[in-house]
Amino acid sequence: MKSLIVNTTLCLVLLTSCKHEEKKPLEAYIAPVVTNNGTDITFKDTTEMRGFTTEKLLAGGLSATVTAPAKVAATVLPSDTGAAQNIILFDDTELAANYTQLLQHQANIKQETAVNVKQKEIEYQRTQDLKLHGAATGQDVLNAKSSLSMEQTNLANEKSALIEHETKLKAAGFDMSVLKKAQSGVAYIICDVAENQVGNVKPGATCTLTFNSFPGETFNGKIDGIADAVDNATRMIKVRIKIANTDFRFKAGMFANVSFGIKESNTMSVNKFSLITVQGKSYVFVKKSPAVFERRPVVTSVQIGDRVTVLSGLNSGDEVATGGVMQLKGLSFGY
Repeated sequence: MKSLIVNTTLCLVLLTSCKHEEKKPLEAYIAPVVTNNGTDITFKDTTEMRGFTTEKLLAGGLSATVTAPAKVAATVLPSDTGAAQNIILFDDTELAANYTQLLQHQANIKQETAVNVKQKEIEYQRTQDLKLHGAATGQDVLNAKSSLSMEQTNLANEKSALIEHETKLKAAGFDMSVLKKAQSGVAYIICDVAENQVGNVKPGATCTLTFNSFPGETFNGKIDGIADAVDNATRMIKVRIKIANTDFRFKAGMFANVSFGIKESNTMSVNKFSLITVQGKSYVFVKKSPAVFERRPVVTSVQIGDRVTVLSGLNSGDEVATGGVMQLKGLSFGY
């Protein structure tokens, strides 16, 4: 009974003390002040900026490794029949057909130019001379001219067909001039590199390759060429890599991974998450004082790893927002 009285008394004391506690009023939120057409964002105090992170920029070198999936698109083999040109085995049967037809059209053009057209030109000139001496009629001249025109048309058609097949090969990352000079014991690897990275991939530069077929092994290759077109859907560009294949280990169709080491020296860069793009223009937010951010337009170049190089708009020592950037964007542009 005594214990019950003590407990009851304690509860009454607690309830009484709770009644006398004064509730602290919630501090009203004061929205940041946005001025100068959204350029400047001023917070009430630094406590409202806890969700924002920044980094101080310093000019310096950048390096990264870009890795891209690839495939052995073609291998060059010697001809067992002693043909003048080596055999090129393509992974893509359509490319193989384009290459074969291109070779045929080249042979036809050579025949048309050196024999057919030339012969008809001689016959036409001879007929004109005969007419001048009364040994041929005007109709003979017209017939000779018609025969020449027909051969010239055939030559033009062959050249048009040649361009069609050459275009398809180029779109796949191959140049006819390269294939024509290809030596036996060489393999060509094709990979896709993002448009914003291709500026760092230079023809003649070395790269490393690994193959699913040869786990644990690394091979060296050389960038042999870069395609002239960007894929509209993926924004990727095909890069051709040449690798020695004297033992013919690499087969057309094998999968690989290519690693490019890329470097930029003495350049300004920002974290990719610092950048925003509005109506085709790029911006970052620079911390001007403990409670003020300034929207700054910048001109960017290539992306290297998680960094984007900046050509203009920033200076060494600028403090750029890396976290809370979307909130700053909403305040600055009003959404």
